[in-house]
Amino acid sequence: MPPLRVMLASPLEPTYAEVIKKQLPEDAELIYEPSLYPTTRYVADHHGPADFRRTPEQERQWRALVERIDIAVDFPYFDRHPREYAPNLRWIQTTSSGVGQMVARLGIKPGDLMITTASGIHARPLTEFVFFVLLAAVKEYRRLASEQQAHHWERFCSDELSGKTLAIIGPGKVGWEVARIGRAFDMEPVALGRDNRPERAAELGVNRLFDRGELREMLSIADALVICAPHTPETENFMDRAAFDALKPGVILVNIGRGQLVDEDAMLDKLRDGTILLAGLDVFRSEPLPADSPFWDQLNVIISPHSASTSTRENGRIVDLFIHNLSCFIDGRVDEMRNLLDVERMY
Repeated sequence: MPPLRVMLASPLEPTYAEVIKKQLPEDAELIYEPSLYPTTRYVADHHGPADFRRTPEQERQWRALVERIDIAVDFPYFDRHPREYAPNLRWIQTTSSGVGQMVARLGIKPGDLMITTASGIHARPLTEFVFFVLLAAVKEYRRLASEQQAHHWERFCSDELSGKTLAIIGPGKVGWEVARIGRAFDMEPVALGRDNRPERAAELGVNRLFDRGELREMLSIADALVICAPHTPETENFMDRAAFDALKPGVILVNIGRGQLVDEDAMLDKLRDGTILLAGLDVFRSEPLPADSPFWDQLNVIISPHSASTSTRENGRIVDLFIHNLSCFIDGRVDEMRNLLDVERMY
């Protein structure tokens, strides 16, 4: 086989580039050109500002590099099928888990090339965001902040998470971690997923797995609802008005999946009438969230700018995952590569 050409197609710290380089075969080439990447806005920013454009000369350099690669960490372009600009490309390791919609948009079909996602990389920070919201609700953070600002001392009785039913839509790696931490708070985790066998429930650490036909039943008992499913044709508008009508009063809702899963008008109605005590929303149907969106001014909403998954440790975890998959790829152990995307299922 000719020497491998591996490209880091999105920003990554030089120290991590060196770590990857050391894992490559001696005759392999690592393509790492920081001068051609967008300026990062924060640690683990893989896209840069929305208005980033390379100069014509930089674009020519970029295209010439991309044309030669066999492996890419991230998509070098987001506007057309990868093989159109990289004819020898065999595998892409993404830095995100929710890439199914983009893969479909690019026209990538099963068997075209391998794609491995960052599934699981963001499970811990996403779970921490979930419990930040849940604790803010039961310990009445907004009340405490208001009273502190007013310099007012008055004792009160708050709620607790113990004994509450924690319902999870999308019991994958993130859902598993949410259930695990929920159990540490003595919550009662349940979930809704494709596979509702008792043994699958045991694997996920939930008391019961509901199927889609039982969605409203699950929602009716949920004290806290966490949405962490991917956006697919099957999950689009999953939480429609009928689903929101099934919620019990006082529920805490967290969406760390995708905004397209939710009927936002129905959700807003339930926020306004108090059915939803507090919502932590990391994702919306339209992003960035428009300045005139009513969600900004809804006092029982915590808005996160699609950043709940991002942490200072993200790139290190992505590099560890890539190195594992790279070793498998080089050795021909493709079946041992982690997070192979099912193009048809979109996750």
